Amino acid sequence: MEHPRILFSGSLISFAVITATFACSNGQCKLGDECSSDADCQTGLSCFSCSEAFDGLRCIRSTTTNQFEFMNSLPFNRYAYLTTHNSFANEVEPLHTGIRLTFLNQEDNVTQQLNNGVRALMLDTYDFKGDIWLCHSFGGRCHDFTAFWLAIDTLKEVEAFLSANPSEIVTLFLEDYVETPNGLSKVFKDAGLMKYWFPVSSMPQNGQDWPLVKDMVARNQRFVVFTSAKSKQESEGIAYQWNYVVENHYGDVGEHPGECSNRGESAPLDDKSKSLVLINHFHSIALKVMACEDNSASLISMLDTCYGRAGNRWANFVAVDYYKRSDGGGVFQAVDKLNGQLLCCCDDVHSCVPGSSTATCSATKDQ
Repeated sequence: MEHPRILFSGSLISFAVITATFACSNGQCKLGDECSSDADCQTGLSCFSCSEAFDGLRCIRSTTTNQFEFMNSLPFNRYAYLTTHNSFANEVEPLHTGIRLTFLNQEDNVTQQLNNGVRALMLDTYDFKGDIWLCHSFGGRCHDFTAFWLAIDTLKEVEAFLSANPSEIVTLFLEDYVETPNGLSKVFKDAGLMKYWFPVSSMPQNGQDWPLVKDMVARNQRFVVFTSAKSKQESEGIAYQWNYVVENHYGDVGEHPGECSNRGESAPLDDKSKSLVLINHFHSIALKVMACEDNSASLISMLDTCYGRAGNRWANFVAVDYYKRSDGGGVFQAVDKLNGQLLCCCDDVHSCVPGSSTATCSATKDQ
């Protein structure tokens, strides 16, 4: 008489498992729900693992909020922009040199990154094979086993995005090892990006505000480029980054809780003669498991710490590896917080409306 009970009990267990597995699907799964693929999750979410926070797969955020839809009448330096570290070092693009023995930093190609709301790209440019390539270095030079692809291919992706999205602005941070005279200028011209160029002459000095976003869009000056090579500002009209931006330490050196200091090339973070603040939050070697943890609560903590170190200024750019990996809201929630603070002193940009104030935010929270 016990045998049928066991079978019956087993059937109930199987039914319960099936019910739990298919509790949501076909684009109905919400943030934090278990999932089996991206198709299960609602728009703006992706299905990922994060072993540091939960077992299996869950729906987590994978796109940004468009801050310009809330307000586009503020200066460029009054907004925050999601930034991908080594944007070119991604898993999607095929091999172009026959071999690659180097690390990756992102899962999506540049087009996918931009479509998901990334608005600043970090690219490493080198002379290689008679052209300009995107590459990790070994011994200070680009090699077949560290090269990714021609810079112009990625720049054409940026041009296509700007063409298709006439109200968006994209920023490049170049770790620049190009020695060919006017090599970068030529590749920007060949990629069709000069028509969007934001000129150095219009960049503010001495901590002044940048032009209004709506004016940059109206003038079609929607492509902002910074180089790490000081000489390029005079020789090619490409802005020398450290004249305009302060930046914290990158890699393991910058990953100490409660600390936020400037990298060697940058002025101190609280130097308010530079209008833009760039905060890095990633380890020296990119790992998906580590990125999941980095892009969650510790990112918010780092941004809070760096706010104080930067003279009570919120970051304009936050750079991460594997930007879609987190335990939930991730970098997208962090950027929402930054834009909320920058636009209207709220902890979430969704609390901002034209004319918002701290009082407005407090009233919203109390409801």
